[in-house]
Amino acid sequence: MSYCVNPDCPQPKNPIDAFLCQACGARLLVRNRYRVTKSLGQGGFGATFVAIDVSLPGEPICVIKQLRPSNNHEKFLRMARELFEREARTLGKIGNHPQIPRLLDFFEERRNFYLVQEYVSGHTIHQEVKQMGLFKEEKIRDFLIEILPVITYIHSQQVIHRDIKPANILRREQDGKLVLIDFGAVKNYVAQMEPQEGVEQGSNTQFAVGTSGYAPPEQLAMRPIFASDIYALGVTCIYLMTGKSPKDIEYNPSTGEMMWQKHVHLSKHLTQVLSKMLEVSVRYRYQSVEEIQRALATTSVAVDSRPNEVARPGNSHRNPLPLAQAVPPGLPGNPNTLATSASKRMADRIKEQREVRDPTNIKNGSEPSRFGADLRTGMGGIPVIQTPRREQLKQTAQEILASFRRGQRTFSEMDISSLDLSKAHLPGITLSNANCAYINLQGANLSAGKFDKADLSGAVLKDTVLSKGYFSYANLQNADLRGADLSEAYLNYANLHGANLCGANLKGVKVTEEQLNQAKTNFMTVFPNGKRGGFW
Repeated sequence: MSYCVNPDCPQPKNPIDAFLCQACGARLLVRNRYRVTKSLGQGGFGATFVAIDVSLPGEPICVIKQLRPSNNHEKFLRMARELFEREARTLGKIGNHPQIPRLLDFFEERRNFYLVQEYVSGHTIHQEVKQMGLFKEEKIRDFLIEILPVITYIHSQQVIHRDIKPANILRREQDGKLVLIDFGAVKNYVAQMEPQEGVEQGSNTQFAVGTSGYAPPEQLAMRPIFASDIYALGVTCIYLMTGKSPKDIEYNPSTGEMMWQKHVHLSKHLTQVLSKMLEVSVRYRYQSVEEIQRALATTSVAVDSRPNEVARPGNSHRNPLPLAQAVPPGLPGNPNTLATSASKRMADRIKEQREVRDPTNIKNGSEPSRFGADLRTGMGGIPVIQTPRREQLKQTAQEILASFRRGQRTFSEMDISSLDLSKAHLPGITLSNANCAYINLQGANLSAGKFDKADLSGAVLKDTVLSKGYFSYANLQNADLRGADLSEAYLNYANLHGANLCGANLKGVKVTEEQLNQAKTNFMTVFPNGKRGGFW
């Protein structure tokens, strides 16, 4: 089918081989190369279509966004043209990210403006909730862990999206990755806010853009800043967990805060993270995506020996758990400690968890932990209490590879220790909490994988591609990482005691100097600042 893009056409559907619209006579080939096949939807400033590019071999599919002003008033036309040119400039600037559609073309034709973008096959997470149900806590964590680096990237380009919502985040059919779309509301310059001054400041804009309920107050007041996207992302999480539009959730009439907590069942930790993302006052909200990532990395609960005492990183000189070791000097303070309830229920739960995770506690037939003392006390000695879990399912190398080929990407909490998966192609794999001790992954491709809290002690990762991997609280003690590509990976709070990083590429890695001092490096190691053999 050929679809007419004339806004006034009474019957836009035409035969596939038609050259002119049978209803209005308009040409059906846009710019003499794009044949529109169907409409994806309409908005306040235009419409979006699926098209094929008949000028290229194979006639690849693309998306055409048509900006068609609803009136001819000069001021309105000027605003529409500004939106069009802004989105074109921004997409051209940031469209090289694998989770942002690329800009292929842009032009003006018959007083309408057109953007041509890469077509992403998949569904929105708004549709995902409707079809597959609400997100649970673990899925919300995974969602944030994946989408936050994309927002970090656009913010690093001095771009504010200003319309983050479930309908603007796609899950790509090809690999299940999240893709951020619809940059029609972007703002590509930012003025720094001065928190100490009496008036919150940001970038003044000529008109407020965004979606009601998702846009925070400062954005509606035409002063968007980076933290505005953080608020919208927080509201998106609430929708994913409740299925409720922001307009269907009550707000505190005194503060303007969304009263969402009663609609979800979350851990205290994630509740705190989301609450700070959703602060109405900008000065109390997270100011950067990196702050959220650090907060999410703090997932385990450490309990002070004294009741009602809040364990904080600054109090790391005390031992929060009698059975745990003190925090080693190689890690910054105690990053995974949180305030905990003094209620009896929480105390009983912690006691039960401690008994399950304590390998020395074998009375009454209880089994020691398969991970031993290193993981009981946390990576490198940080005291950790983890929720009791079922006996890990043992997998063979053949089962892992077959499942991955069928589209499975998550192998969390499985036992794949000592397997031979050398040279395996497993990009995007999730091995959170998995037992991967002494596994052989030499020469494998595990780019953008999730390895948080995984046991990779003694693993053979020589020449392995681990770029953009997430290793928060992973145990990499004595792992062989010679020549591995760890560029842009997240290694904060990982245990690197004895890890061999000689010749490894650590460019852009999130890691502390103390952590690297515990590992083996040499003159061939590329450090986080991109320099070989030196330090940052």
